[in-house]
Amino acid sequence: MESAVPGTAPADIPVAVPLGEVFAIANEFERTGRVEEAARLVRHAMESAPDQPDVLHLAGILAFRRKQPQEALALMERALVLAPDAALYLRNICELYRTMGRLDDALAAGQRALALAPRDPMALHNLAILHYERLEPAEALACADRALAIEPDLPGAHFERAEVLLLQGAMAEGWEEYEWRYRIAGAPQLMPPTDKPHWDGASLKGATLLLIADQGFGDVIQFARYIPWVLERAPNIAIAGSVEVAPLLRQIAPGVQIFQNWAECPPYAAFCPLSGLPRLHGTRVETIPAPVPYLRAEPARVERWRARLDQLAPPGVRRIAITWAGRPTHNNDRNRSAALADFMPLAALPNTALVSLQKGDAAAQAGAFFGRAPLLNLGAEITDFADTMAILDCVDLLVSVDTSVVHLAGAMGRPAWVLLPRAPDWRWLLDRTDTPWYPSLRLFRQDTSRRYRPLIAQAAAEARAWFAKYHCEP
Repeated sequence: MESAVPGTAPADIPVAVPLGEVFAIANEFERTGRVEEAARLVRHAMESAPDQPDVLHLAGILAFRRKQPQEALALMERALVLAPDAALYLRNICELYRTMGRLDDALAAGQRALALAPRDPMALHNLAILHYERLEPAEALACADRALAIEPDLPGAHFERAEVLLLQGAMAEGWEEYEWRYRIAGAPQLMPPTDKPHWDGASLKGATLLLIADQGFGDVIQFARYIPWVLERAPNIAIAGSVEVAPLLRQIAPGVQIFQNWAECPPYAAFCPLSGLPRLHGTRVETIPAPVPYLRAEPARVERWRARLDQLAPPGVRRIAITWAGRPTHNNDRNRSAALADFMPLAALPNTALVSLQKGDAAAQAGAFFGRAPLLNLGAEITDFADTMAILDCVDLLVSVDTSVVHLAGAMGRPAWVLLPRAPDWRWLLDRTDTPWYPSLRLFRQDTSRRYRPLIAQAAAEARAWFAKYHCEP
C-alpha cells in the first residue's frame, strides 16, 4: 500500500515542529522503509490530532507493515468515516481487505476508489491483483491494461499481466511480461550490480554463463529442467544457488560449479536467472520440456528410509505422504496453506498411514492430531531434499498443498495430488486436472467456497478408487 504525502526532513524532530511537517517526515520514513521511526512520529501526531484522517490512515498503513492487520483495519476504517471520499484511502483499504480475505469488501472499495480517481494507475493495479484472486482473469487483464495505458512503465501492472497471461496459457506474451518481476519495488535483488549482459540464448562457446537459481525452491526445481538445453548452447556454466538446492542441481549438471557466496563467483560473460529460461527457450504449453524423471533419490537413502518406515508402519499398510502448509513468508500463503485438521478425510481411509513431510512452525499441528490412520511425523528427521526424495520413493502417494515438495515429486515422476487454492499460481493453468510441467501430478482445485476440507474429502474418496485400481486392495 502507498501512503499519502511525500516529504523530507531530519530524523530528530523538535517539539515545536508543526503537525504537518511531522506527518510529512513520517510519510517519508514509511516510504523508505523506516517503519518504526515512522510509527513513533505518527503516535506523536495522533496525540495532538486524534481525529486527523491523514494521520489515522498513515497509522493504519504502518500497522499493516508491522503485520498487525486488525489494528490497521480499525485505523483505516476510522479514517474513511472521517473522509469517506478519499480515493487514496479507498485504494489502500482495498488491498488490506484483499489480504484479509474480504474480497467483496475489497472490490467495493477498489471500484469506489477508481470512480473517484479514474486515472489512478495504482487503483487499477490493486483491482487487477484482486480480480486475479477472485479468479476473474479477463477483468484482471483489463485493469492491468488500463493501468499501463496511464503509466506504461508500471512494473506491478506488467507483472500482473504476466501472471494472468501465463495462467491462461498465453505464454508467448506472458514470458515477456514476466521479465518485469525484478523491477517491482521491494523485489529481492537478483545479483550484485554487473556490467555483464543478460544472456539472449545465443551460442556462448569458450566463455562462462552464470545461471542464478532465483525465487523459491519450487521455482528452482521447475526451471532446472532447462539446464541441459542451456548446456547445448553454453557448455561452460556456473550456478549461483542456495545450499538446499545445490544437491538437486548437481544431479542435473554434474561437475558444474555451484556456489552460495558471491565472493566465489567466477568470471562470466553473461548471466540469466533460471526463471528466465522458459522465455529464451520459447516455451509454449505444448512444448514444455518434461524429461521426467530428471531428479532421483539416492538408493542408499531410500533403503534407510524404507527401513525406518517399516519400523513405524508394517509393509502392506498404504502410505500417503502429506504436506499441509507452505513457507509462511510466501505472499500468497494465506490461500496456499491449509491446516492438518483439513486432512482428516484422508485419515479415515482404512489400512493407511499418513506420513508427514511438514517442516517449519506448521509441523507443531501434529501434536493435536487424532485420526483413525496413524500419523508418522517425520518432519524433524528430514534434513534436506535428498531425504524428502528418498521418502517419496517409499510411499504410495503424496497429497499436498502447493509447495516445493510437489515439484520434487513431479521432477521424480512420483504420483502426487496437488491441492490448489481457488486462484492458483499461474503455472497450474486453468480448469485442468493435469499439468504439462509434471506428468505424474494430478491437480485438485478449490471451488467457490475456497475451503480445503471439501477438496481433501474429494481426494480421499478418489484415493479409495485409485488404490483399488492401481494397487492390491488389502
